[in-house]
Parts: sequence; C-alpha cells; structure tokens
Amino acid sequence: MSEHSSEHSSAQGGEPRNPYRPPGTEVEQAADERNRPLAGKGRRLGTLVVDYAGFYLLSACIGIVVALAFGEAGLAVIDRLPNLVVGVVIMSAYYAFFEGLWGRTPGKLLFGTVVVDEAGGRPTLGQIMRRTLSRFIPFEPFSFLGARGWHDSISNTRVVLAKAR
Repeated sequence: MSEHSSEHSSAQGGEPRNPYRPPGTEVEQAADERNRPLAGKGRRLGTLVVDYAGFYLLSACIGIVVALAFGEAGLAVIDRLPNLVVGVVIMSAYYAFFEGLWGRTPGKLLFGTVVVDEAGGRPTLGQIMRRTLSRFIPFEPFSFLGARGWHDSISNTRVVLAKAR
C-alpha cells in the first residue's frame, strides 16, 4: 500500500483517518469491553432453549452417523452406555466447542450475547471448561433466580450483549 493511500485509508467503518486524533489505548478498549451491559434473564433463557435444541440436534446427528457407520453394532454400544454419560459428553463437547472457539453458542449468536471474562476479554480455555462442567451441578439452572448463575460465578465469566457491528 502506498504512503498516499494509507493516509486516506479507513480507520474504522469507511471513515477517513484523522491524523490529528490521539491514538486509542488498550485501557480505553478494555474499559469499553468491561462496561458492556449484562445479558438479561430473558435473553439467557432464550439462549438456553436454543442451545438445548442444538444439543438434541447434535445428539440425533451423532446417532445417525453411528448408525450409518457401524450399523446395529454401533447402536448397541450406545444403548449399553448410560444416557447420563452420553448426554454429559455430547453437551460438554457442544458448549466447549462453541464457547471455546467463538465465545458464543448458536443460542448466544441468535440472541446477541457473548461470554467474556471478568475484565471483558476472551475467556481462557480453563474458564470455558469450568463453565461447561459446572452446568452439570444439580439445580444449576435455578441459580439464575439469584443475581448470577453458578456457571458464571464458578468460571469468573459473564454473558454480555455483543457489540453492535
């Protein structure tokens, strides 16, 4: 890129770059990220419903793949496993994959929310795993009747509204 074209290149969103504007700082960006509003309980419930539907769809797809690849023998192996074990493995894979990769599950994407750490940044893989595993605590969904869900507090994460693009 030439020197002339870089002067007129877009800083953000098609606006010409202002050479007199002071540079932004990581502190300002972190403050903006930290100050994003928390997702409300209605949005959180909506993401739960969509993600449970996604979990069931994924489970059905896995069953179809096993049936096509291994036939009756594959289905017999799945039938011998306790439903709880199969469910925990599939649900863990669902949440760890989507939240670990993008910080968003399909439900969060649909409802415009994202998982962040306490500072408003991307959560670590350890936080995502704690978040995922804490979902299996009995009565965990009822923890949202209080101020904060257990899978948020245990993992030191928050679910906030995603930035408008």
